[in-house]
Amino acid sequence: MTVDYPTLAKTLAALTEGETDTVALMATVACEVHHADDRFDWTGFYRVTGPEMLKIGPYQGGHGCLTIPFSRGVCGAAAREQAVQLVADVDAFPGHIACASSTRSELVLPVFDGKGRLIAVFDIDSDQPAAFTDGDAEALTRILSAVFARAE
Repeated sequence: MTVDYPTLAKTLAALTEGETDTVALMATVACEVHHADDRFDWTGFYRVTGPEMLKIGPYQGGHGCLTIPFSRGVCGAAAREQAVQLVADVDAFPGHIACASSTRSELVLPVFDGKGRLIAVFDIDSDQPAAFTDGDAEALTRILSAVFARAE
């Protein structure tokens, strides 16, 4: 099954309408995105909890790393650069953190609240190499922007 982004966007808009709590929004997004595509092996958020530090938030899949500094890994790069990280081969990414040995490719997107502050990164791992496309990154960026625009 491949994700239908227009339907996913409508579903998430309906499920999150009126919600402003970031944890509730993250939990809902992680669940819906995770079950939307067979490529998505681990789907979740790492929240900005302190200077240059991410901590695991709501997720779907096996265990994740509990903390990730901005200086390490794909999630850290997304937070540090405040830019999408699309990694076709995690073994070729300098400083990749292997939270799960099954991960072959990764897509990490920065998440901003309505005031433009970085509040988290959204991490999607796949057990398939080169599983993600620019189209995935663009569609998910739009979805995250819409959902978290009203986050407090």
